Amino acid sequence: MPLHMNPIIVQKQIALIIFGLTCNLIFSQDIEPRRWSTIPVGTQVAGIGFVHTFGDIEFDPLLQAENTTLSVNSLALQYVRAFKIGTKLARIDVLIPYSNATWEGLLNKVPTTVKRNGFADPRLRFSLNILGPKAMTPKELQDYFKTNPTYTTFGASLSISFPLGQYYGDKLLNLGYNTFVFRPQIGMVHKWNSWSFEASGSVFFYSVNNDFYINKTKRQDPLFALQTHLIKSFKNRIWASLSFGYGQGGNSIVNRVTNDDERGNFLGGVSAGMPIFKKQTLKLAYGSTLTTKDVGANTHGFVLGWAYIF
Repeated sequence: MPLHMNPIIVQKQIALIIFGLTCNLIFSQDIEPRRWSTIPVGTQVAGIGFVHTFGDIEFDPLLQAENTTLSVNSLALQYVRAFKIGTKLARIDVLIPYSNATWEGLLNKVPTTVKRNGFADPRLRFSLNILGPKAMTPKELQDYFKTNPTYTTFGASLSISFPLGQYYGDKLLNLGYNTFVFRPQIGMVHKWNSWSFEASGSVFFYSVNNDFYINKTKRQDPLFALQTHLIKSFKNRIWASLSFGYGQGGNSIVNRVTNDDERGNFLGGVSAGMPIFKKQTLKLAYGSTLTTKDVGANTHGFVLGWAYIF
């Protein structure tokens, strides 16, 4: 039997659209504030986000690509459902991205433009809050917040990206990875009054790509990522956050030859959310990445997200 939601609680706790989605080509780490927020059992959210990303890419010199710039426009559909396992709060969310990407630069000293338009790899994620508030109805959760202005939550999750995005085995630039990406993650949020501090760590594991650029085999080392967020809640269910992240690893091995292409990226950004109708919310965000390696990307991204709660 469906629950009758208290929209004030639900809208105040949910941050839906992924912040920092720049398609799989650049960097698989995202920055996602309010990742471990407690929401009522039975909550369902459907949303759509638009992301515009642009910047510079530094390729391996062996690829003969120079002065390369990238512009990506992406739409991301997402669905979230909260439920309980025993007394623990769990949630599952599905992300389906569609991207239009353009690369421009010099290839062998010749001006070249490459365009791709299609679906990127979809993602399925399961999360479980291990410590902190148990799974509750909207009324129970409202009472808990009133009597516990300060609390801490610890959680864990596993996400899987499926190799279903657009991919061409004879092309180096693609929207999809053509590999499964498994990402276990642990995180926490400490909330006190109108402030919240979040921190999480994760590891990206990649399956083997047996169709990498003209029948080559590509393996990729794990990539380690950290992120942290400071969030402030205001009146009328408005919130804002300041976020930072770092990721390192992901060196690739092609046909048993190790490449010097380890990722090393700093990420930073700001985001804000607000209700626009009784069961609808709007999210705005800006993020940037800065590579610390000779191979990588320096990008900027803007996000506009809308979510409907039912």
